Formats: sequence, structure tokens, C-alpha cells
Amino acid sequence: MTEKEKQNQGLPYIGSDPEVLKGLNECEEECFYLNHLPPSKREERTQRLRKLLGKTGETFKIIAPFFCDYGYNIILGDQFFANTNLVILDEAKVTFGDNVFIAPNCAFYTVGHALNPTERNADMQYAYPITIGNNVWIGGNTVVLPGVTIGNNVTIGAGSVVTKDIPDNALAVGNPCRVIRFLDTEEK
Repeated sequence: MTEKEKQNQGLPYIGSDPEVLKGLNECEEECFYLNHLPPSKREERTQRLRKLLGKTGETFKIIAPFFCDYGYNIILGDQFFANTNLVILDEAKVTFGDNVFIAPNCAFYTVGHALNPTERNADMQYAYPITIGNNVWIGGNTVVLPGVTIGNNVTIGAGSVVTKDIPDNALAVGNPCRVIRFLDTEEK
């Protein structure tokens, strides 16, 4: 089994493998170009993002700068909005539902490194998917870690580090992020 196949199956893989690095290098080049387009080239930017990302809804907007590792592992629902400095390390799938709003300086990390120093020094990595439901608002400076699912109708408070799944209809905040209450019908 190749290192890329291991990565795609959520198994430990060597991150410095040439096949793994190929897509990273190509995406880095495209992100550089995207982030240097002037605001007057918004339509070109949108079309280039449609080609880079795995799937997009009819309407979406990502404010520059934006960084990702592969692009093709990112799925955006309709009415997606992300403010400046969005980072998505998409070694595994990152799926966003409809009506997702992301504040500035947020990061979604599907990739992690071995805890054992010998394995880490050998560049052993893992990647687990992230799933974000519909009608989700993620506050500024939030980090979402590998394997997390955030349900529908959720608000994540600014500065949160989301290490575990968040259920539907929740207001969650903190480091580590935890549910502080459930939202009633008017708040959803």
C-alpha cells in the first residue's frame, strides 16, 4: 500500500513521501496565486477556488488570504462564508454544510503527528476527517482538530479549541471547547 493510500484510509503514513508532497506543492502554488489576486478579480478568484476545491455550493465566499493543503478534500455547502486567514489542512476530507459562517483566523486541521518522538522524527502522520453541519457559526481564532464533527445549528465561541464532537443545537466555547448550553428555537 502506498503512503498516499494509507493517508486516504486514515492510517499512519509518511508525510514526506513524494506522492504525498506532490499535491501539497501544487496546492501551495495555487494558494499563493489566489492570495495575490486583487479584489477587482473576485470572479477569477471564485472560479479558481471552484477548480481547486473538491465541491462548492452555488454561493460561497472566502476572503483572502486562504490556505489549504490539497483543496480537493474540501467540500463547501451553499451560502458558505469565511473571513480572512482561513486555514484548512485537508489531508482528509473537510465537509461544511449549508449556511456556515467562519470568522477571521480560524483553522481546521485534519492532520496530526505521532506522539512517539522516534515516529514523529520519521515523519509519521495521520489524517482524520472533519465534518461541520448546517447553520453553523464559528467565532474568530477557533481551531478544530482531526476527527471532529460539529452538528447542525451550532455556535462555537471565539477562541475555542474543538477537540471533541459538538452535538446539534449547541452553544460551545473554550479550550477545550465544551457545550455551555443548548439553543432554543428562537436562537437557532
